[in-house]
Amino acid sequence: MSTVRMLVLGAVRRRGRAHGYQVRSDLESWGAHEWSTATSGSVYHALKAMTGQDLLVLHETVPSEAGGPPRMEYEITAKGEQSYFTLLRKALGSREPRLDMLAAAVGLIEDLTRAEAIDLLRQRAEAMRQWQASITAHLPPGTDLDDCGPVGEVVGLWLHTAGHRVEWTDRLIRRLEDGAYRMAGEA
Repeated sequence: MSTVRMLVLGAVRRRGRAHGYQVRSDLESWGAHEWSTATSGSVYHALKAMTGQDLLVLHETVPSEAGGPPRMEYEITAKGEQSYFTLLRKALGSREPRLDMLAAAVGLIEDLTRAEAIDLLRQRAEAMRQWQASITAHLPPGTDLDDCGPVGEVVGLWLHTAGHRVEWTDRLIRRLEDGAYRMAGEA
């Protein structure tokens, strides 16, 4: 639920006030229904649940422009802002967020200042490097993973994964340092 929570809070925050259909449409336009569990049902469930948790406030219903039932509009609360930024920062700075959580955070990265986003990504890259080093530190010198059977394949998978995650994170850091995207607080 935390990926859906971050996506929904981020979508509502970006709009100021939004009804469920707008939030769902925004997430679908980002392709979130393909790489996360942000389905129509989970979005509406999250909106209702987060209203009950005081992360969102429900405003009076407004008539539907399409002639359907009245729509309820949601707005993020101060507690919701805090929860959103906690999720966003944790996902960007962590060594091992789930891929959907990382994808959601990167999609919402512009809500942070450039300096903070770069700092969080540097923390992530350093944690990945440390993890990669801890894997190899336990291998005897000259170990050929191909000679270690299935365990060698597992170690190789983790080393490969860590290496690519560091490479990807470093690339994003360079792009941000070069001015990619308009970040929070920038004109």
